[in-house]
Amino acid sequence: MLRLTLLQTELYWENPTANRAMLEEKIFALPEPTDLIVLPEMFTTGFTMNARSLAEPMNLTTFRWLRQMAAQTGAVVTGSYIVQENSQFYNRLIWMQPDGMFDVYDKRHLFRMAGEELTYTGGSKRLIKSWKGWNICPLICYDLRFPVWSRNVGLEYDLLLYVANWPAPRSLAWNALLQARAIENLSYVAGVNRVGVDGNGHPYAGDSSLIDPKGEVLFRQSQTETVYQTTLSLDELRTYRERFPANRDADEFQLIG
Repeated sequence: MLRLTLLQTELYWENPTANRAMLEEKIFALPEPTDLIVLPEMFTTGFTMNARSLAEPMNLTTFRWLRQMAAQTGAVVTGSYIVQENSQFYNRLIWMQPDGMFDVYDKRHLFRMAGEELTYTGGSKRLIKSWKGWNICPLICYDLRFPVWSRNVGLEYDLLLYVANWPAPRSLAWNALLQARAIENLSYVAGVNRVGVDGNGHPYAGDSSLIDPKGEVLFRQSQTETVYQTTLSLDELRTYRERFPANRDADEFQLIG
């Protein structure tokens, strides 16, 4: 079993101190214990290209805050924020475990319609982490549009996560693609988006969701801040995969570049 928590919230524009304080309050007020806490994309700032002013080196304030949250809750805490490393900027997801061990995923597909590729360096490696018996693959926002990158070859993961700042005018695509990723990958899919309006005037509808491997929407919440907690069964997932092994007929491919 995996106890999952999704945090859909507004974000203070380009204000890491306020966002960490707000999220800490929500995390410490969780009604039930949990194994995995998922925060939105760029949870300290909102989706900004002002990386030079807002980026943090690894192992400083937000990293240490994540380590504290994980240690005090006994859960993995994950989400992305702006990191500077070797004079480059990354939209970097941190996977922080309660014991202080961590891993990172740098967003591969950078949103060119906002000029993200002009500010940030894209990642080249996917991350799959084992936790509580589950294999979990976290990705970031625009990655959702590119199914090859999330392809579940050999059923190597059980839960696909997307952390996002996905604007309301494209909510239809967000909802449809989350369901498609679940169906085609025979996996649970969770997407965590923000709500509110950012400093550029872009509105966000949230629509944070949990989808089962059949494509059924187990949870979706629009417009309002929400904390969603549930427990997922790995036995149920394995039973479905055994009854409907569509993965055995998948086309072989090799990802280059």
